[in-house]
Amino acid sequence: MNDLFQNILKAAENLEGIVKHTPILKNEKWSAKLNANIYFKREDLQVVRSYKIRGAYNKIYQIRHNKHQIGIVCASAGNHAQGVAMACSVLGIQGTIFMPTTTPAQKIRQVEYFGKTSVEIVLFGDTFDDASKKALEYCEENKSIFVHPFDDFEVISGQGTVGLEILQDLKEKIDFLFVPIGGGGLAAGLCTVFSQLSPETRIVGVEPEGAASMKVSIQNNENTTLKEIDRFVDGAAVKRVGDKNFDICKSILSEIVAVPEGKVCSTILELYNEEAIVVEPAGALSISALELFPKNKLVGKNIVCIVSGSNNDILRTEEIKEKSLFYEGLKHYFLIEFPQRPGALKDFVTFGLGEKDDITFFQFNKKHNKESGPAIVGVELHEKNDLIAFKERLDKLNFNFTHLNNNPLLYAQLIG
Repeated sequence: MNDLFQNILKAAENLEGIVKHTPILKNEKWSAKLNANIYFKREDLQVVRSYKIRGAYNKIYQIRHNKHQIGIVCASAGNHAQGVAMACSVLGIQGTIFMPTTTPAQKIRQVEYFGKTSVEIVLFGDTFDDASKKALEYCEENKSIFVHPFDDFEVISGQGTVGLEILQDLKEKIDFLFVPIGGGGLAAGLCTVFSQLSPETRIVGVEPEGAASMKVSIQNNENTTLKEIDRFVDGAAVKRVGDKNFDICKSILSEIVAVPEGKVCSTILELYNEEAIVVEPAGALSISALELFPKNKLVGKNIVCIVSGSNNDILRTEEIKEKSLFYEGLKHYFLIEFPQRPGALKDFVTFGLGEKDDITFFQFNKKHNKESGPAIVGVELHEKNDLIAFKERLDKLNFNFTHLNNNPLLYAQLIG
């Protein structure tokens, strides 16, 4: 552990003049909400809009003299690719970046922008796993160096410099540090720094509920590969954390909070609408966890949340809003049997909907020679508790219905 800490100190020297020393800012709104002192470490303001440049550059910097003729390779559909691309450009080393063919064009353009002429992008396969497998095969065939996104001590050392900056800038005692976990590189680096310089700080890992690989691994007392994950929080959705990272984190993390994806979406929208802060799903994880943590433990405490990145695709906005409304209990889909008589829809609108409820989706095909016909109806309620009254009104109208929110298989089939 002490050797890794020394490597983190060395990484800080390597990164001097390359990465931004990002600000740590007290957020008055969240502080008032939780009656605590809440600070955001703004890695979303980093050069490539995430902390990933720290680890990628530190790793590639180590091989700049004797390995540049061979070249380096990585697989990524997001922030790691941008970090590797920029590092290659700055250091003048040729890199090959494998990305899935499904990668949004915006992310491909960003990698091209940061990599300039030093990077070749290879699109392969439909998933990250496909691209990663191909990248490893390419490394084997071309004797290249693979830059792992998290399970590498030099990458961990680079990410750990975030912790050095926090302790340099914030002179108050830090009671809690909330850190997002994907593969665990950032968490491992921060655990190393704080165990040496601020061992009294409780480090809370935060994972998406649909990809809580570190939480499961610690519970099992061995690094565990999840069979299935929800990939929505793409910057933190991995089936297996790094082995090196697990070995470090398992004994230092105070606890882990698994955050529902819908809660992450609510936080993204709140930060944008009320704070003018743009974050990606993984970047919202640590802040989302605050409201899921026992409030009595946070009152009066000094708390730091790592805002890890801001590479959010605007095309995901509708999906984010939908997931948020689902989580908040405001958006509901129903399969409703409408009597096939004139005025049935009018009755639904007049007597079924509440005064402030809104129809957001309606799909109906009239069936001839049938007493009733099914319609898929999306409703946005004004208040979460309005759902009970809405269902009671449907019963009173003698409209048979199925609540699709509670039936994920049927919802996926009918809504998508």
